[in-house]
Amino acid sequence: MAKNKFQTEFEINASKKMLYPYIYSASGLAQWLADDVNINEDKIYNFIWEEEDHKYRMAAHRTNSFVKFESVDDENEDPNYFELRLEMNELTQSVFLRIVDYSDNPDDEELQDLWESMIFNLKEIVGG
Repeated sequence: MAKNKFQTEFEINASKKMLYPYIYSASGLAQWLADDVNINEDKIYNFIWEEEDHKYRMAAHRTNSFVKFESVDDENEDPNYFELRLEMNELTQSVFLRIVDYSDNPDDEELQDLWESMIFNLKEIVGG
């Protein structure tokens, strides 16, 4: 099955430094992205959605900038991943959260609705 690379972005009225813990730490991610997030001793993040475990490893990150999580549930050479990237528009000083969701889900409209719902939760928390 072909993978789908979905991308979207949302303006959030908060600084990159304030937002970074919400995209990097298990406790921050658990507040808006999943029902719960835990990290085991092997640094594998367990995202729990609707009582189902989804295991990811942090494939890359840069402080106050971005984080990329790759699925360890996938046994193939082309794993699912999602990337959360904080970007600033230098002209307006606005901060955007750019999302890349690379998965088996071909329905961009469904993915947009899903991410909008999660970003709504994040904005409620940070007041953005």
